[in-house]
Formats: sequence, C-alpha cells, structure tokens
Amino acid sequence: MAMPYILVLYTSRYGATEKMAQIIARGVEQCDQIEARLRTVPAVSPNTVSSEPEVPDTGAIYCSEDDLRNCEGLLLGSPTRFGNMAAALKYFIDETGGIWTSGALIDKPVATFTSTSSLHGGQETTLLTMAIPMLHHGMIYCGIPYSEPALNATTSGGTPYGASHHAGTDSNNPISDHESELCLALGKRIAMLALKLR
Repeated sequence: MAMPYILVLYTSRYGATEKMAQIIARGVEQCDQIEARLRTVPAVSPNTVSSEPEVPDTGAIYCSEDDLRNCEGLLLGSPTRFGNMAAALKYFIDETGGIWTSGALIDKPVATFTSTSSLHGGQETTLLTMAIPMLHHGMIYCGIPYSEPALNATTSGGTPYGASHHAGTDSNNPISDHESELCLALGKRIAMLALKLR
C-alpha cells in the first residue's frame, strides 16, 4: 500500500516560493507515516494554450489531477500577484471541477504560503485568497498558531494565515531563520492534522 502524502503544490518565478516549498516539505516529513509530494504547475500563455514541455527541465514535476485528488492534505504556494495568487496556479485550480464534483478533498487540511518583493506587498491577502477555492472544495483551512515562537519574533515574513517570505525588490533576500521555522512548523502541522483527520 502506498504511503499517504501531503501535496506541496506551488508556482515560483524567481525561486523563493520553491525554496519555501522545499522547507515546508521537510516539515511534513518530520512526521512518521506520511510523506511530502512536491509538485508545480506549468506557466500559462496569454491564450491559456499549453506552451511548456510535459516534464519541466528542472525542479518539481507538474501536478496531475490525481496528485491533488489523492492527497491527505495540501500546502498551496504562490508568489503574490497584486494580492492574489499567480495566474498559473489559479488556472490549475480553475480546472479542478471534476475533483470538486467528486468531493475528494472534503475534510482534508489545507494551508497556504507566499513570497513577496515588498514587506507589505499583499502577503496576507494572497494567503487568504488562495484558500477560498479550497474552501469551496470542502477543505479545512489551517494557519500558524501563536504558540510558534517565531511568529512573535519575525521581522520579515510569517503570519497566522500561513507562511510567508519577504524576498526583496531584487528577489535576493535569503529565507530568514524565523521564516524557515514557520515553514517547517506549517508543514509539520498539516501532516499531523492530516493523520488525525484520516
């Protein structure tokens, strides 16, 4: 029997959201009996015609409908685009009507993570707007509780709504220790909740 998994699904333009996804996956795998599955989505052309190869040259492979349908929990990440998720991730989610109809994601935990170039560039709105379609899927939205010390100590990213990172205007800020701690904590929390809800 295959091991249950948490899907860490993200899109990343300059690499910061991808790095967050990798740290979050390590947090998931701090729990026994469950693993992390890293997946991404292809870029979207202006007329939404597939323009990417079926398998990316580097990084995580593209998410399939079955990857999403069969997960025990979901961590959804995107850089901020005007306070919302990037178009590529939104396009992928918009195509999940069949999963919604089946009810496959009902009562499974979901959390969100994001990266912004400016400190107040829409982190919290992006985290919350990414959650909205997953609430329609019947998922249970989870944030980060203030029992995590880094949430009170951070001077960069990190919110009770999910993990976040301040990448800087040149997208070259490293993920801070506090941001990393919160990514790990969020991954571990979703894994623990998924196992309890299973």
